[in-house]
Amino acid sequence: DDGDDEASRLRARADELRDQIRKMEGDLGDKRGREYIAPVPAPSTAVAEPAGMSLRNKRVLVVGANGRLGSMVVKHLLRSNPRTEVVAAVHVVGENSSTARGYGRLAYEIGAEDGVGSIGPAWSSEDRVASFEYTSDMESYNLQNCRVVEVELLDPVQCNTITEDVDAVVWCATDFNGNTPRAVSGLNIAFLFRAVADPTKGRVEIEGLRNILGGLKNAKQNKSWSKDRASSDVSDGASSSFDDPNDPLSFVLVSTSEDAFGEFETPYGEFNAIKREGEDIVTKEFPSLKHCVIQMAKYEDNFVEEGQECLREEEKTMEGIDAGDRSRRRINRRDAARAVSEALTDETLRNKVVECWTEVR
Repeated sequence: DDGDDEASRLRARADELRDQIRKMEGDLGDKRGREYIAPVPAPSTAVAEPAGMSLRNKRVLVVGANGRLGSMVVKHLLRSNPRTEVVAAVHVVGENSSTARGYGRLAYEIGAEDGVGSIGPAWSSEDRVASFEYTSDMESYNLQNCRVVEVELLDPVQCNTITEDVDAVVWCATDFNGNTPRAVSGLNIAFLFRAVADPTKGRVEIEGLRNILGGLKNAKQNKSWSKDRASSDVSDGASSSFDDPNDPLSFVLVSTSEDAFGEFETPYGEFNAIKREGEDIVTKEFPSLKHCVIQMAKYEDNFVEEGQECLREEEKTMEGIDAGDRSRRRINRRDAARAVSEALTDETLRNKVVECWTEVR
């Protein structure tokens, strides 16, 4: 019948196609392609981890963030490291009093005042509303990564608190405005009283520095112990290092070159002796912390251009250099801030004491 005829035709057609395939295979022989072309994978959206020391996903504490140099360091860290949280620690003396030091310089430097503000007319009670908004031009400022905290550096409890969960500390705090004690240069009665009444127990650069270093070391130890307990691969003997190889330096101390201002007495002691004592606290009392001490040349913002290469010299290599030449070294504060920020991820500066300048005048 018709069904059987249709089936016969389909079988004949199938046999014909098989014969054609066999003939084609015979004609190709060894020329048959055996290459496999892999499909092109979609581009990855993952960001490669940077090689070497990095500030990515780290928290950096800047002590003295409302000072001229400290505020510039905060700005450089924020704008150069969009994946880094910056904790700006500002010093306050007296709560809600005239001696409190505000955040004006810090706010100005990091661009927190660059938004658009508006205010309604004073004669209209309904429209008398003030507003302030960030603009799209401020996205690169990364202000969302900045947190401001107040701290009394002479209080070890407060220092322990602000160093919790911190990966690195940049110390820009100082008792001096240049080479003049801040209590004298600013006619600040609270600072002056503290300096005169108890100068050896009220030194930010000695007791305050030691408090911050102690808090940072405790925080690093606690984090290391927690990591060891959580890991089944760690033996009973814990590692002496608190950080991973790619972690930034734990502490960067901004100090002053020995020849920047010369020797003279202050209510706190001899100027250079205080600076060297602070350096010794970092290098000798807390050697387990990866650190760097940067002895800045004399700051000159008016006559020294910014954007210059920062020159460095290790302390041990400066013995044969004339002191007069060193005293003429200068650096713009913005270049100093850049040098300090970049030192956090410079492996060559690990546990080093270096002098930093940009030109000789």
